[in-house]
Amino acid sequence: MSRLSLAGQMLVLQLLVVAVTVAGGTALVVALAHRQVSTQAGATASAVASTVAASPEVLTALGEPSPSTRLQPFAERVRARTGVDFVTIMKPDGTRYTHPNVAEIGKRFLGHTEEALRGRTFVETYTGTLGPSVRAVAPVTVDGSVRALVSAGIIMDRIDASLRLLLPWTGGVAALALALGAAGTWLVTRRLRRQTHGLGPVELGRIHDHHDAVLHAVREGLLLVSGDGRITLCNDAARQLLGLPADAEGRHVAELGLAEVLGDHEERVHLVGDRVLAVNSAASRLGAVVTVRDHTELQALAGQLDVERGFADSLRSAAHEAANRLHTVITLVELGRTEQAVAFGTAELRAAQELTDRVVGAVREPVLAALLLGKSAEAAERGGELVISEDSELDDLGLDPRELVTIAGNLIDNAIDAAARVEVHLRSGPGGVVIRVADDGPGLVPPEAFGKGWTTKGDGRGLGLALVGQAVRRLGGAIEVEASPAGSVFTVRLPVTEPVR
Repeated sequence: MSRLSLAGQMLVLQLLVVAVTVAGGTALVVALAHRQVSTQAGATASAVASTVAASPEVLTALGEPSPSTRLQPFAERVRARTGVDFVTIMKPDGTRYTHPNVAEIGKRFLGHTEEALRGRTFVETYTGTLGPSVRAVAPVTVDGSVRALVSAGIIMDRIDASLRLLLPWTGGVAALALALGAAGTWLVTRRLRRQTHGLGPVELGRIHDHHDAVLHAVREGLLLVSGDGRITLCNDAARQLLGLPADAEGRHVAELGLAEVLGDHEERVHLVGDRVLAVNSAASRLGAVVTVRDHTELQALAGQLDVERGFADSLRSAAHEAANRLHTVITLVELGRTEQAVAFGTAELRAAQELTDRVVGAVREPVLAALLLGKSAEAAERGGELVISEDSELDDLGLDPRELVTIAGNLIDNAIDAAARVEVHLRSGPGGVVIRVADDGPGLVPPEAFGKGWTTKGDGRGLGLALVGQAVRRLGGAIEVEASPAGSVFTVRLPVTEPVR
């Protein structure tokens, strides 16, 4: 049986249950019918015996010298009319006056008479001369004394014969119930076979174990979303990445605040809490299969790579400008204009050194200072201007330089893209760190700018300001935006736990 599929095993077991139930029910019906027929036979015998015992003809015959001569025909008439198998009238000591078999008249009655001698009619099952029978014994009383006894009974063969007449009907009903039960079981088994694909319990258990192991071991988040938008399955990684509660399964994505994240049927990058998640949704017959991958570290590395690329571009731009200026100096020397060559070279060196001195002197966080120098060169190459305010002064306060680069770098990049002149103000003090970036661009900053996907470029993939807001929240700070026709001003305030040095 272990080689059968789960559906096959269920079919066999259910058929056994149906067969045992039908057999038990049939046996119970037959037993109840036998009991009922026996009870009815006893009631009939009791009624006949009591009626005969109260008959005046019996009392009259008992007063005659030979009671049997008159009682035997009377008893046979009563037996024929009532349908009982015998009516026996006897003396109190059990000597018979009547019997269906005349040869038994004058012999002792076979059965109990104690209750009847005490004046009470009773019913019993006993084996007499005609075989087992259900009989009643009633007393014939005169002035309170028992003058005779009357016994009427129905033999068990007649009772069994009446039951045998019921057996075909009972068997037919049992067969019909068995057939209906088997048909219902087969239909249920057929549906179960389709749902289990004909697999056995061992295979189903193995599939469940593999499914459970893979679901909990995979590092990517995995969710199944039904057609009506309810989460039907999610693994541990999905709960952690999306911050889902323990009872997320069965709840609607809108109720969990994930309608936008899980609604797109294509791969997109979303900001969920402090994480950058790549969410991919694919339609299936079960609804939508959603995979979630954590791109937070990858996004941070990409940001660092952008910074390094900016540095490289700045160095390339600086090298290009230096080459042009060097060629200019050499040409002036070749033309014999030495004084002009020296003046030109000194002016260029002085301008570059002043910018470096001003940035390094104002910003003592080396990574942030390098970022500002690179962005300054990038702005100049693009025909714009990056200005460090005169009152800028930022000490190295132990803040995570990667977070500072994310905040300042994205704000400056957006400002350079939108404006020709960008002013950066950095200040540290007992109240914390202030980073302010102002530009002379259009000045339109909608509230949704700090959400995922907002961009002025129209490609729907903006993450810059969203990453800024994320980094500010991680550092426990706040960001303010002022917009006007003259430009936009972004002010970031970050708390500092360490004392200012």
